[in-house]
Amino acid sequence: MNALPDATGGPSASAVAELVALARSCALRAGDLVRAERPDRPQVAATKSSPTDVVTAMDRAVEELLKDLLLRARPEDGLLGEEDGGRPGTSGVTWVLDPVDGTVNYLYGLPSYAVSVAAVLGNPSVPGQWTPVAGCVHNPQTRETWTAGAGLGAELDGRPLRVQDPPRLSACLVATGFGYRKDRRASQARVLADLLPRVRDVRRLGCASIDLCMVASGRVDGYYERGLNPWDIAAGMLVASEAGAAVRGLRGCPAGPRFVLAAAEPLCGQLAACLEDLGADGDGGGAGDGTDAS
Repeated sequence: MNALPDATGGPSASAVAELVALARSCALRAGDLVRAERPDRPQVAATKSSPTDVVTAMDRAVEELLKDLLLRARPEDGLLGEEDGGRPGTSGVTWVLDPVDGTVNYLYGLPSYAVSVAAVLGNPSVPGQWTPVAGCVHNPQTRETWTAGAGLGAELDGRPLRVQDPPRLSACLVATGFGYRKDRRASQARVLADLLPRVRDVRRLGCASIDLCMVASGRVDGYYERGLNPWDIAAGMLVASEAGAAVRGLRGCPAGPRFVLAAAEPLCGQLAACLEDLGADGDGGGAGDGTDAS
């Protein structure tokens, strides 16, 4: 099962469909593990960028399961996981994995966390140099499953998704998230305080992949965040874009560690102008140093 190119040089529709099916089956298997093995009181196994940037035993177990399933099916593909880093491949396809996106929600028993599995072309370690072609975001708690394939559209539990015409900026509901470092959180709080009077309201779910799927599903009108990594956004941004939303960075940059913004046009452009004016992408911190799952 190889991602063979079509006449345009990209993967064929049938190859994309196979990748989507594999992403979905792996994410569902991982979700089964999360539900079956979650203890009453999960414990922190380690921390990463800060004391609040936590890893649980489930993060590690799910990533190992996903790697095993994917390499059995497609041994020539590369892998990039949140917990164990990368493994180069030779097929041109790299699987980008977030075993439990929203780890702190998982830790506290809040129902907003997900298994995120995406197949990308290009180098996912370099912003703007990779493109997701297949993805699945599965919430083990609610059992909702979003899938998307490049050129094939997006679905929620098999139902096609298409974003509607968005409201004006002052009437939009916007999701966001916060990083782990204190200086970044302080900067994000200042931006939020200035943005809040300009929109209907703001929501903070604590799971970037689900936030992006919420845009696709029409449950929020827009989403923005700074400091995300490829595994946080690869599957979710494909779901959002295939549902018709624009997914971008600020100041002409592609979506990536510096900034991610998703909304239907023309709202996306209006939000971008507002966030650029507020300096939402310029807190002085390094890019990619934490996700929104704090």
